[in-house]
Amino acid sequence: MPNYEQLSPELTERIREDIKNNTRPNFAASSAKALRRDPTADVESVWRPAYARDVDKIMHSPFYNRYTDKTQVFSFYKNDDITRRALHVQLVSRIARSIGSALNLNLDLIEAIALGHDIGHTPFGHAGERYISEVYHAETGRYFNHNVHSVRVLDGIFPHNLTLDTLDGIITHNGEFEMHEYRPSVMPDFLAFDKMVEDCYVDEQNIIRIIPSTLEGCVVRVCDIIAYLGKDRQDAMRAKLIDSDASLGDAGIGNVNPEIINNLEVNIIENSYGKPYITMDEEHYLGMKEAKRANYDLIYKVDKVARVLDERVKPIMQRMYYKLLADLKGGVKSSPIYKHHIDFVTGNHYAPAMPYIETEPNQIVVDYMASMTDDYCTELYKFLFPSSTLDFTYHGYFEDLIV
Repeated sequence: MPNYEQLSPELTERIREDIKNNTRPNFAASSAKALRRDPTADVESVWRPAYARDVDKIMHSPFYNRYTDKTQVFSFYKNDDITRRALHVQLVSRIARSIGSALNLNLDLIEAIALGHDIGHTPFGHAGERYISEVYHAETGRYFNHNVHSVRVLDGIFPHNLTLDTLDGIITHNGEFEMHEYRPSVMPDFLAFDKMVEDCYVDEQNIIRIIPSTLEGCVVRVCDIIAYLGKDRQDAMRAKLIDSDASLGDAGIGNVNPEIINNLEVNIIENSYGKPYITMDEEHYLGMKEAKRANYDLIYKVDKVARVLDERVKPIMQRMYYKLLADLKGGVKSSPIYKHHIDFVTGNHYAPAMPYIETEPNQIVVDYMASMTDDYCTELYKFLFPSSTLDFTYHGYFEDLIV
């Protein structure tokens, strides 16, 4: 039987009394103090606070639509019940807002960070990210990371003048590295932020070390893990990779997705309320860590998933990279990198001092490839290399009906 934990009666009563007496602890980020690159623009109003403006900007950003057809974990599945990245960011937002509401944090900032945190993600999930980084580093000595690229999308390719707190939360969201306790760091200004971004391009390990500067960013970071732990297990069952949620064990935090979400939410609220940091008890932290390890061992790293990506996606992305780079350097204006990317970016409110076409060529190729959806990437490969014999077989809707 599922075990849904509940807040202790003591904390429940304390929160009720704090709400009634208007004495709730307040460690929320202040939208009135939010910094933007251009402080004269996007000034908050009584009905559109600073972080709410960020949410709108992110949702209307030209690449936001592309979340819909980007892999979360499982590629090459025609199955509408398997999670795509668009749903993942919504789940992160919802879970983080639940915790943030109980802790009296800024829900607009949580939503902005959550909805924007993966907008720079590649097609084909973390595998696609690795394949792009390999060739990008070979050509430039710099590394690609989707956290950093999400900032580039929202602050460089399309300079939306987002607040520093939102951008900081996006780049530091790293859901691959769990922590027992999340204490906000200090991010004083855009000069320090830009240095942090550049350090991530030149030092592959820097992305592990950086910490959000707001409690809202800390909440989103841990909720990125909570959002995928159980959901990826649901998807693994739908992909027939595992038989049931229980086959991965509950590690003390639950078996099924809603149980995992509930129990981690409750424990974080129980242990973080009234504190200037986010934490959980030892049992739940170790349980989350163990559940994540089980996911890696029995889902993400299994041969059926990893081998398919290495055999199909790696040659697609790496061969495509050099073809697009050659077209760009050769000024082949009929190439998709001009028609579908450079023209698109230039025509969608790109207005920095330097025209986009003057960006370093490898960076333009990376910008284009990271923006692609899964289906677009495979279609572009077939367009660029029509004689290729590479197989793009998908798991179809009706495989279970074929005998």
